[in-house]
Amino acid sequence: MTYRLMGTGAALAATALLGACVSPTDGGSANGSVTQGEKVYRGVETRLLDGDLVNFDVSMSGTENKNDVADYAQCAAAQYALIRGFGFARHVRTNVAYEGGIWRADAVYTISSALPEGLRTIDAEVEVARCRDNKIPTV
Repeated sequence: MTYRLMGTGAALAATALLGACVSPTDGGSANGSVTQGEKVYRGVETRLLDGDLVNFDVSMSGTENKNDVADYAQCAAAQYALIRGFGFARHVRTNVAYEGGIWRADAVYTISSALPEGLRTIDAEVEVARCRDNKIPTV
């Protein structure tokens, strides 16, 4: 997996934690992908855009459902919020593309310590638990 985190020392700590999230014994591979049945989760690239605004680029194969890659991005956002010490995220937008058998999602979320305003809010702890239940890697 490739992670690009910009920011302060907290970002460096997050990088260390992110590197430990996938192991070969959990379906991981040497290149950072995670296989769950037919689905291959190919990794997450994270960029802190501005303060609480974060971009997640994720890719996967082995599915015909574009919602799977969007769910993967949401799981990454929820885990990232927890790693950074926040409890919530709010979905801003997700662009999904399919090319050469690989689904890609470019998603933007805000993260916050308090429940943000809006209809598309995520309780990070609840979402990470849902992701684990559905065998979707968080990062």
